[in-house]
Amino acid sequence: MLTIVIGGAGSGKSAFAEKHVCTLPGRKIYLATMLPRDGESRARVSRHRAQRAHLGFETLERGLDLAGADIPADANVLLEDLSNLLANEIYEAEGGGMDSVHRGLEHLITSCENLTVVTNEVFSGGADYDAESLRYMHALADLNRWLAMRADLAVEIVCGLPNVLKGELP
Repeated sequence: MLTIVIGGAGSGKSAFAEKHVCTLPGRKIYLATMLPRDGESRARVSRHRAQRAHLGFETLERGLDLAGADIPADANVLLEDLSNLLANEIYEAEGGGMDSVHRGLEHLITSCENLTVVTNEVFSGGADYDAESLRYMHALADLNRWLAMRADLAVEIVCGLPNVLKGELP
């Protein structure tokens, strides 16, 4: 089953996705895509690990080349998050661009029992963006649409509340 969880910053999408994956039977893998580059990002990773320590997730940190990830077939994978993965793949020197993101997502979709993808909603901020920011935002919006079309369940989180756009909550 493919689930996409989308929402704005601070909407509660990550907490919702974690709870959703915890309702599924079997092995749970938290696939973390953030590449910690400085003290602040390393502290954020530590804080997030501590917040989910009691939930029973195995953590796999992989910010690039998801197609190369060894994912057990019986796993329930939580990909946190698509926004970081895309930025890594298009802005890091060793990144493979959009093709790498698509290959990685295809690999996960076909490799594991259940995949839950957390992603950011874009274009509701109403601000003027530079050309490079707009290129990234359009690429993320394209990925969000592509995943939503394939998803069995699509949920938008607003103020911590789930709005089911496609499918039914278990």
